[in-house]
Amino acid sequence: MKGTVIKNTGNAYVVLTDEGQQPTCKIKGNFRLKGLRTTNPVAVGDRVTITDSAGGDMPYIISIEPRRNYIIRRSSNLSKQGHILAANIDQVCLVVTLFHPQTSTTFIDRFLATAEAYRVPALIVINKVDLLESDAEKMEYLNAVKTLYTTVGYPVLLISAHTGYGIDSLRTALAGKMTLFSGNSGVGKSTLINCLIPGLDLATAEISSTHDTGMHTTTFSEMFAIPNMSEKSYIIDTPGVKGFGTLEFERNEVGHFFPEIFRFSKNCRYGNCTHTCEPDCAVKAAVDEAYISQSRYTSYCSILNDSEEDKYRKGY
Repeated sequence: MKGTVIKNTGNAYVVLTDEGQQPTCKIKGNFRLKGLRTTNPVAVGDRVTITDSAGGDMPYIISIEPRRNYIIRRSSNLSKQGHILAANIDQVCLVVTLFHPQTSTTFIDRFLATAEAYRVPALIVINKVDLLESDAEKMEYLNAVKTLYTTVGYPVLLISAHTGYGIDSLRTALAGKMTLFSGNSGVGKSTLINCLIPGLDLATAEISSTHDTGMHTTTFSEMFAIPNMSEKSYIIDTPGVKGFGTLEFERNEVGHFFPEIFRFSKNCRYGNCTHTCEPDCAVKAAVDEAYISQSRYTSYCSILNDSEEDKYRKGY
């Protein structure tokens, strides 16, 4: 039987079969895809073939169809391996907050660069905007962040899961697509999904008052259908992450994943310019003249450091 993985609990997988069944499956032994060294060889969104469970035994996943795309990050515990967040998706929705807690622009840029690398359209959702309305300085920062990313070319939605502001716009952006939701812990991702899917009641938690950080409430990845949509629409919810380590990036390709850097790089003196120390670098000149933001350039350089030879072992 064939189907799509809709839930990953770490040691078992729920598969929605083409016949409409939802058996819980396992994988046999050292199940690994050639060319990838990951902590999870099977991801939510994968199209798989499973054995028949007619005899009462738990079925096994025996093969995975080629993925059209996926989003991967460096495993937080095993820096030499990656963790696939989801596969075969139409877009990613990066949920961020600018305060309580604050999502760093470095995290945002690393996530966006990974989406660019795998040609997955990205949508930025800034949640908890209701907390900023009474503070002029915070509103100024909000507008600056929105302007930065819309200028680069990313759609940005301002949302308040608490008040419902912007939820209809988000619902429209999700129509007819399979969307991966990701972000730091505490940004309100589960609350947003509960707004979009009434009755789902995903667990939520308060922000730590000591460290102003979120606590993990989603412990595994799972796909949900969004009801009352004219087209089939799905959300893949994933556990919150603290950082986003990049994998599989070649040093000379990192600039390709920052649209504004790639645009200016065509005018560099050298075709293999790393935009760090070379003379007549159009990218560095654009940073100096504020055509490229310093924060985006800093994020670019941080990924170059990830890509240093032997810093992290490449997958095989």
